[in-house]
Amino acid sequence: MNAAPTTRRLTVAQALVEFLAHQYTERDGRRQRLIGACWGIFGHGNVAGIGQALLESGTALPYLQGRNEQAMVHAAVGYARQCDRLSAHAVTTSIGPGATNLVTGAALATVNRLPVLLLPGDTFATRPAEPVLQQLEVPHAGDVSVNDALRPVSRYFDRVTRPEALIPAAMQAMRVLADPVDTGAVTLALPQDVQAEAYDWPEEFFADRVWRVPRPAPDAAALAEAVWAVRGARRPLVIAGGGVHHSEAEEALREFADATGIPVASTQAGKGSLRHDHPCDVGGIGHTGTATADALAREADLVIGVGTRYTDFTTASATLFADPGVRFVNLNIAAFDAHKLGALSLVADARAGLAALTGALAGHRVAKEYEAAYGAAKEEWERRVDAAYGAADASARPSQTQVLGALDALVDDSDIVINAAGSLPGDLHKLWRARSRRQYHLEYGYSCMGYEIPAAIGVRLAAPDRPVWALVGDGTYLMNPTEIVTAVQEGINFTIVLIQNHGYASIGGLSEATGGERFGTAYRFRAGDGTYTGAPLPVDLAANAASLGMRVIRAATVGELRAALAEARGANRPTCVYVETETADTVPGAPEAQAWWDVPVAETATRPAAVAARAAYDRQAAGRRRHL
Repeated sequence: MNAAPTTRRLTVAQALVEFLAHQYTERDGRRQRLIGACWGIFGHGNVAGIGQALLESGTALPYLQGRNEQAMVHAAVGYARQCDRLSAHAVTTSIGPGATNLVTGAALATVNRLPVLLLPGDTFATRPAEPVLQQLEVPHAGDVSVNDALRPVSRYFDRVTRPEALIPAAMQAMRVLADPVDTGAVTLALPQDVQAEAYDWPEEFFADRVWRVPRPAPDAAALAEAVWAVRGARRPLVIAGGGVHHSEAEEALREFADATGIPVASTQAGKGSLRHDHPCDVGGIGHTGTATADALAREADLVIGVGTRYTDFTTASATLFADPGVRFVNLNIAAFDAHKLGALSLVADARAGLAALTGALAGHRVAKEYEAAYGAAKEEWERRVDAAYGAADASARPSQTQVLGALDALVDDSDIVINAAGSLPGDLHKLWRARSRRQYHLEYGYSCMGYEIPAAIGVRLAAPDRPVWALVGDGTYLMNPTEIVTAVQEGINFTIVLIQNHGYASIGGLSEATGGERFGTAYRFRAGDGTYTGAPLPVDLAANAASLGMRVIRAATVGELRAALAEARGANRPTCVYVETETADTVPGAPEAQAWWDVPVAETATRPAAVAARAAYDRQAAGRRRHL
């Protein structure tokens, strides 16, 4: 007679925490925790459930205290990206604004396909009284709460309204978090009464469980067709996307480039797939790309996309790939992306697919004339980078590109640079010389202001021995500085480079280009005519950072900036380097956008700037095409 199965009586919250502590991923024989820690801000919706369970678990699932729910998700996303999506963090909040504050972070995670587990509290499943505090009343649906706002931005969503329902929900959540194709934000909404309810759980629920991350190889017939296409191309170009990094395929890409001589351009997510000084690396591609890469893209007869989603910034809003006969080969683990642009699709892991292509193309190499041409263009672009970085007078106020130049002169392979929004992504994509994998950390899928500071915390937790720099403009800083307090509290050492240029520089330039004349983009007093063109606001962001506990070094000149960056890199506590830059980048050679981006302009207008902008828009839009 079989013995009765062993059970353990725990609350739902206790069982979930215990379950999460026993989940692992494994790839290439390396095993790591799937859920490395849990961020949390507590309220009545989770303090007596998840909060009590985390306290009781001790170090089994480490707890990290945040100050803003959105920022906690950003920190978790930064951690997951640095871990190549093999390890993630959980985030717990109360019901109400704590839960809805997760939406932006969840969208960012899902857009960028980065895993994060969201555990928001929810209203009572048993409905002892209605409405309870922070309950959203929907007259036509009694089972809706504010957490339903997370459904469209989650890869997986479930509401656990009974204890026994946690078992299938938790298993599905782990499956999605560990899936290299379908990963993103995963939400388990936890009614506050259910969190505290006890249940007899099967002991097997708490056993160590390993989620193996596969490396699927390409289909043989598709591989043969791709090889035929590459061999027949005269001007092929590789576009390396974020999938190269997620797959740890950088070495496989280098071997492919070494063997074939095919130039490699990179998206924002893929930059650093090759070192900047590799002969085949031609820099960023698209609207924020280099002249070298964009010129190659316009003339390419074959584009080989590796791990890219082909966003509009990459394709210059479908105007970049101009050769009439251009074709595409897409290597991607997601069939959805592999089939874009009418491509011949290789649905496979990036590393496995690149290795297969390299082997099958043995002996094939592009013409020497093609290599010489893009090599010369690469050298010319490097001279433009040097000019943009500028050998400025040490007593002069720096431009934004000179700030990057001062940092570029200081860092080595170990440093990590983080940014997300504003004018910095364009400068970084064009100019930054990436020295190692995961040095260049740009969140540009959602382009979310406020990402950089919390993401730097997550990255530093994943890479505690690497110097981490959060490059932040004044607009982004004002969106989300609160996690400075978390860094100070936890002793998480990183450096903020806070660039003050008194407004939204990126959108200001876009406004001017589209006939908006920089309306509403400067941080200035309102003038008598209603425009914001008065004196800059007397805002001291450096003092604000210091008030939150950071050490702040002010740099007014190029010379002071260089000294401040060197001092910050050697600091043993969270440090901010504050620099006020020229409001316009007037350094000779600072490159403008090398390709178009579609931002529709008013079709009818009375102001001359808007009329002229519409005429320019129509000329650019005429070059748009469908690749079928």
